[in-house]
Amino acid sequence: MAPRSSLKRSLRAIERAFSEIESALERLDKRVRQAERRRPDASTRRPAKLTPKRRAQLKLQGAYMGYMRQLKPAQKARVKAVKAKRGFEAAIRVARTIARG
Repeated sequence: MAPRSSLKRSLRAIERAFSEIESALERLDKRVRQAERRRPDASTRRPAKLTPKRRAQLKLQGAYMGYMRQLKPAQKARVKAVKAKRGFEAAIRVARTIARG
C-alpha cells in the first residue's frame, strides 16, 4: 500500500501548487486592474500644445533630417560642422545644395 499513499501525497501536493498559482494569479489580476484605473487612457489624454516657436523649430529639424538622410557620411560631417557654427538654417542651405548635386 505504500505506492498508493505516496501517489495521494503527490496529488495533494500538485493540488496545493495549483491552488497557490491560482491565488497568485488572482492577486496579480487585482493589481493590474488597480494600475489600469490609476493610469489615464492614451485616448483621453489631451495632446500637448505646440507654440508657434516650437512648431517652427520642428519644421526646421524635419527639413534638416530630410536632407541629412540623403547625404554620405563625409557630406553629413560637413553639414554638421556648418550647423555647429552657424545654425540650422545655414546647415539646411548647405545640405540642400549638396543633395541637389
